[in-house]
Amino acid sequence: MKPQINLRLPEDLKKAAEKYAKTHRYRNLQELATEAIRDKVTERDFDGSFTDKEIELVDKFIDATIRKGDLVSEKELRKALK
Repeated sequence: MKPQINLRLPEDLKKAAEKYAKTHRYRNLQELATEAIRDKVTERDFDGSFTDKEIELVDKFIDATIRKGDLVSEKELRKALK
């Protein structure tokens, strides 16, 4: 069983976090808080699930897409990646 913590936030920060979580499709504030803490306590830019070669390929793909002018909205990209 994972340990549990309680977190108190000022009301305005809670509302901003809820809005951010909804906009970025987190399931809840707990998921957002867990990721935020993980990002702060680890020094990696990536979670280790991608190899350097895979990251390089994604970067090349993004660059090529920008150069070609084939950018799409985040909504379209998320739909295509499902």
